[in-house]
Amino acid sequence: VLIDCTNPVKPDLSGLDVGPGTSAAERVAGWAPGAKVFKAFNTTGANNMADPVINGVRTVMFVCGDDRAAKPAVLGLAADVGFDPVDAGPLANARLLEGWAMLWIHLAVRGGLGPDFGFALIRRGPTGVTRPPGGNRPSASDGAG
Repeated sequence: VLIDCTNPVKPDLSGLDVGPGTSAAERVAGWAPGAKVFKAFNTTGANNMADPVINGVRTVMFVCGDDRAAKPAVLGLAADVGFDPVDAGPLANARLLEGWAMLWIHLAVRGGLGPDFGFALIRRGPTGVTRPPGGNRPSASDGAG
């Protein structure tokens, strides 16, 4: 398992330095054929890596990657560190996570928030109910519908 936690940020912090239709994580996957590449730990700052709980709320950590068998280990690592892990789909979604990271950087550096904030995912319904991708209602099979 190889976790890419980098962001291809331009030196002046004006945006991402990666072409359209790709991501740093996808480039890493190309450089490491056969590796189970995941994108995670790139959407928050170092302060939150050390302590991901803010005011009693776990900050979210999105994880994307293509290997279904290995993904639970990466999600588990995020949980073990103290984050609220969320499966963000296939590795191609690293493009979205790198943009999300750019938003965090912008708010921290240019938006005046500094490094002491994080994002949280707030869910409706009973704790632990998993929503299908794109859905906002639990299914009848999860006991909440």
